[in-house]
Amino acid sequence: MGWRLKKTVVMVGMMGAGKTAVGRALAQRLGVPFLDSDAEIETAANRTIPEIFARDGEAFFRLKEAQVIERLLTAQRGILSTGGGAFMAESNRKVIADKGVAVWLDAGLDLLWQRVRHKESRPLLRTADPRATLAGLYRDRVPVYALADLRVDVQPGYSIEDTVGRVVDVLLTRPDVLEAK
Repeated sequence: MGWRLKKTVVMVGMMGAGKTAVGRALAQRLGVPFLDSDAEIETAANRTIPEIFARDGEAFFRLKEAQVIERLLTAQRGILSTGGGAFMAESNRKVIADKGVAVWLDAGLDLLWQRVRHKESRPLLRTADPRATLAGLYRDRVPVYALADLRVDVQPGYSIEDTVGRVVDVLLTRPDVLEAK
């Protein structure tokens, strides 16, 4: 089956929700480019995100992130994975709404913790109590993620392909975004 993607699909949600893995597999299934705002920022800065946070601070990173998201949304249609904090900025939500469609990968706190607890690449979790930090971020961010155009429930037993199938099903409810051809 072929697909026609009419708008860029922007994957939003917490760190560990699967935005990159699901986004990459979704792009492959739909035959469209996969874009990753974090990878683009790292390439442009020639530094990792933890290095950017350490050297330039979160505010600088968020500014660069907003610029990259807008550029990627303007450049080509595809699947765009964003960092966990990207959707928190109202300006990012507006540009995403204007030029794409936001899909929230909604994973529960326990699943997120299982996925991120051993990763050193999460600068926001470099605290004395990373589980409590993640819980605080989750509590603060979920009401904002709920503003996304579409929501996909992510469960512990789901494979990447299961989740991709659920995303496709949700996207097909929006003929202005995706249609089978």
